Amino acid sequence: MRRDGTTRLGRRVVMLVDNAVEGDSRVQKAARSAADAGWDVTLIGCAHVDAERRWRLGDAEVRVLPLTDSPAVVSNPPGVPGLRARLVARGGLPLRAARLARRPVEHAQVRYWRARLRDGAWRRLEPGLWAYERVAGPVVDALRPDLIHAHDFRMLGVAARAVDRARAAGRDVKLVWDAHEWLPGARPRRDNARWLPAHVGYVREYVGHADAVVTVSDALADLLVRDHALPERPTVVLNAPVAATPDTEALGLRERCGLRPDTPLLVYSGAMAVQRGLDTVVEALPLLPGVHLALVIADPAAAYVRQVVARAAGHGVGDRVHVLPYVPHQHLVAFLATADIGLIPLHHWPNHEIALITKFFEYAHARLPIVVSDVRTMAETVRATGQGEVFRARDAADLARAVRAVLADPARYRAAYEGEDSPLSGWTWEAQAERLDVLYRRLLTSRGHGQLHLGEVAASECP
Repeated sequence: MRRDGTTRLGRRVVMLVDNAVEGDSRVQKAARSAADAGWDVTLIGCAHVDAERRWRLGDAEVRVLPLTDSPAVVSNPPGVPGLRARLVARGGLPLRAARLARRPVEHAQVRYWRARLRDGAWRRLEPGLWAYERVAGPVVDALRPDLIHAHDFRMLGVAARAVDRARAAGRDVKLVWDAHEWLPGARPRRDNARWLPAHVGYVREYVGHADAVVTVSDALADLLVRDHALPERPTVVLNAPVAATPDTEALGLRERCGLRPDTPLLVYSGAMAVQRGLDTVVEALPLLPGVHLALVIADPAAAYVRQVVARAAGHGVGDRVHVLPYVPHQHLVAFLATADIGLIPLHHWPNHEIALITKFFEYAHARLPIVVSDVRTMAETVRATGQGEVFRARDAADLARAVRAVLADPARYRAAYEGEDSPLSGWTWEAQAERLDVLYRRLLTSRGHGQLHLGEVAASECP
């Protein structure tokens, strides 16, 4: 519902994200709910698309800008010759050997440029980060926002430089950084030694420009305070779904799989990657006769998805695995509700331990019992609420045990979602959106916010 107070203020919020928006439910919900609350919202995505795309999420405008990467060329520091490049060019190294040979060179590059530029070493180690500035920076400047909400880590520097340019021109702009994950605990996006130290330094350089920090869990909020000596604890905005609404028009998951109501159905909804544990699920299926698995994923034709399906066929359970594409996030809860169990089979990885992830809340609102690996925060929550079972990560036999326990008495686990003690009322996006709205209002009505931050970045810094 639109709020007259912010409508009269006419305050403009620009949100930034380093993807094409469509697959990012947190970003979509944040933009739409802020616009519903009366803010003038433009959400800017940067992605590898052929041409700019525009549409609306409720009253929020969405613009996805074409991203063109600049060559990520890293010069060798003195004393580190380009041995690998010369050997590969001459055919002297096979591909795997070439990958191994580049590691000592990359570590030397990291040491050299960090010694010279400290946190600014990303300029040499990951110069491709400038592509986001070149694409989004001029658009942000033209929109003249009152507040910039930078989602995740890549857009933090883009937002900080835009704020500094605005303040140098006499306009006061607030910056909110939304930390979606703990970067030091992230799995590197590329197979090189430069990626993580470069991006960690990039965040450290710009985090001090943020007027407020938002994040996804209490545990991550504590880590951010520790890592960056934040003067204020981040506002926690959970990755909760929009409160479920009846969706009688679309087919449910079970119907899409062509399964009878009495056929046991497990569901995994979300991104597919090795560390997310789908191989463990496939290995458990032979131990669960008659149980089917639905995978609701962004790209059913992706290479890793094909590997998982082939693995299932190799185990003789290929006919019990169903691969379906994503459905819009606002319909997902109703879509999932006809399954019997929601799966979260994550491997142990730092970022997997510290938050209740989006699918956790989506399964909960679908009233699904959850079977989760023993990653810390979700395992603790499931044990406390009684909404599911916990198994040892990567242990197919223990996963099968947990599934059998839930299927033997599903009503026991679903009862956790009923009654006055149900956690669902707080696990809604509507409750989280209120926190964002309060934060925006506090930042844009505080006194004495015309001062500039130290360490401003000159507009001419971008090459």
